[in-house]
Amino acid sequence: MTNWILTVAWTAMRFTRTLARVAYCWRRLQLMPRDDLTCARNSWLPRLLLSAILAGNLSLGPAQAQTTASAPVHDSSRAVLYAAAGAELRQYDVDAEGASLVKRSFVRLPANVQYAWPHPSRKYLYVAWSDGGASTAAPGTAAVPPGKLHGVSAFRIDPRSGALQPIGQPVSLASRPIHLSADISGTHVLIAYNDPSGVTVHRLNADGSIGTLVNQPSMLDTGIYAHQVRVDASNKTAILVTRGNGPTKDKPEDHGALKVFSYQDGMLKNHASIAPNGGIDFQPRHLDFHPSQPWVFVSLERQSKLQVYQMAKDGSIGAIPLFTKDSLADAHHKALRQNAGTIHMHPSGRFVYQANRSAISDARGKPVDGGGENSIAVYAINPQTGEPTLIQSADTRGAEPRTFALDPSARILVAANQTAIFAGSGTNAKVIPASLAVFSVQDDGKLKFVRKYDVDTSTGSMFWMGIVPLP
Repeated sequence: MTNWILTVAWTAMRFTRTLARVAYCWRRLQLMPRDDLTCARNSWLPRLLLSAILAGNLSLGPAQAQTTASAPVHDSSRAVLYAAAGAELRQYDVDAEGASLVKRSFVRLPANVQYAWPHPSRKYLYVAWSDGGASTAAPGTAAVPPGKLHGVSAFRIDPRSGALQPIGQPVSLASRPIHLSADISGTHVLIAYNDPSGVTVHRLNADGSIGTLVNQPSMLDTGIYAHQVRVDASNKTAILVTRGNGPTKDKPEDHGALKVFSYQDGMLKNHASIAPNGGIDFQPRHLDFHPSQPWVFVSLERQSKLQVYQMAKDGSIGAIPLFTKDSLADAHHKALRQNAGTIHMHPSGRFVYQANRSAISDARGKPVDGGGENSIAVYAINPQTGEPTLIQSADTRGAEPRTFALDPSARILVAANQTAIFAGSGTNAKVIPASLAVFSVQDDGKLKFVRKYDVDTSTGSMFWMGIVPLP
């Protein structure tokens, strides 16, 4: 009788997992552009549904269950969230179905986390760190220290728990790394530096550790104040997003640009500089690539705009944008400080998301509300033209959402409200803590607020957050 009960219980559990996988595949189909449905039905969709059913592995009894349970089963929806708090990189389990997070462990870097990027294999995570730059100061601080300690570290990601284990030795860098990303082949990591503006490439060893610096054959045009570096899906083009700087009472504006390089086996070669209007009033911060069309979506920081550029097969980018859109619900509202932030595509290619940030330092150096929008702008994308239409401005229930991320199944979006701010005065004074705001992603791309988790940032600001799929 006991064996019969165990058999029934085990079979029921596996059948439930199978149904969940089939439901996930069906959801992916529903989110696809209409033009792609015929191809999906005739090619990968039947195989995807079949693999989901087979992965359920409906066993006949406990003995077979013990045999198959030890075999690794790849689940594309399994992921963990990593969030910085100064030099700490904290790990959270992600429950996309329940739109919830569970805090686990953390690792400590030599200095404040600046950015992190997973290896294409999902086995490793690369983390840039520095004791200089904006991570050491309140939002909107005019002058920030350059720092003296800069580097990048490699970690192995535990495939079951997501726990991080260091591999190899940290690599010291000459100045603050503001962004990094791996190339598509997973053989190199590219690192962007803001001051002085620059980019370097390091080889990645077979065990995931960081290898030697790739010496570039010629002088590279790296613009002013690089903020991001990305390699496109062809692995033949790299783009360094150089923001420039806004004007001050003491100096004019530093022009921004997209610096486009040809890329091969870690080698960069100048290809083009994209700077509409000579780079005046053009401060690009981040970009993202459409998953199936030749469109590049660019977030303009100081202008609070979204631009779309055409990308040719040879890696060239159009000199002028196809479209320019306001990222704010009320573009005419004058805030003390208002900036656009990072940008991420929905994996279906039907939507794109962009952060809006508003926080500033008061006369005493305390972070306070900037009087503008702290939101995630949601755009629907025309599948024929690439034109984005703002359909929602989702309040993040905090301040300065510097980073945000979608989980691999695109069922939830988590926004990281970077820092605690002081609001009100006198008896009405209060502190609004830093937080992780969790939204469910609806079928129309819009966000529905579910909950938020207050985050203790006494060890440092939440300068970076990301969701990483497990191997």
